[in-house]
Amino acid sequence: MSGAVTTKHATKHATQHATKLAKAGAPAVRDRNTDETMRRVADQLEEQIVLGMLHPRERLVEDDLCERFSLKRHVARQVLAEVERRGLVERRRHVGALVKSFTAREVTELYALRELLETDAASRIVFPVDAAKLDELAAIQTLHDEAAHAGDLRRVFRVNMTFHRAFFALSGNQVLVDAIHEYERRTHAIRSVSIVFPQYLEKARAEHHQMIDALRRGDRDRLIALCREHLVPSRDAYLDAYHRRSLAAAAHAPANPNGDIE
Repeated sequence: MSGAVTTKHATKHATQHATKLAKAGAPAVRDRNTDETMRRVADQLEEQIVLGMLHPRERLVEDDLCERFSLKRHVARQVLAEVERRGLVERRRHVGALVKSFTAREVTELYALRELLETDAASRIVFPVDAAKLDELAAIQTLHDEAAHAGDLRRVFRVNMTFHRAFFALSGNQVLVDAIHEYERRTHAIRSVSIVFPQYLEKARAEHHQMIDALRRGDRDRLIALCREHLVPSRDAYLDAYHRRSLAAAAHAPANPNGDIE
């Protein structure tokens, strides 16, 4: 009898202990789930910005995010903070969160920095490149080709970023790779002007294959030139659109009595 009582008491104690542990771990689980949700929604907004579904200067409103993604308000705030941290969104006083827009000067300066970083990474690659790493890069590009042929722009975007990370990782400088990724991300809204057009996508695809070929042949000069050329279409497409908008705005602006545009 006493043994049964002891066993019952031990079982009760173990159950209580397990309950306490579960309660103690619950906040950590909730925090982890919140972080995962925040990153997932931030990734979706990032895709929508780069694919031109969300436009420069378009407002991102907490209430809309809560409704679209079934979020609690504090999670929506975290999402906005995350996309702002990624350089995709800016906050303006009395306006709120807006998809980042750029002046012509900002675009020129950002792409000058990207060119500096990316050509430097290419110059650091040691030849001959390991065959396994080349095969890995070629396999990633095959996935990029398949996504492009299928017209799956979301997948094109993600695999393109994977290709760039693997390519620049060949430099052997992780700090440089992270910096390249950071400034590539900051230009997502700029790239949205060109990524949806087949001719730009086809050019990018062809350049990826040429980069792999230059790596196989150990042609550093060609590789650096390709890295430089790879940046031009998205930069120039945005600048062309920017100047067209500026001219259109000037044409419709009222003139003051002195004949100047206000």
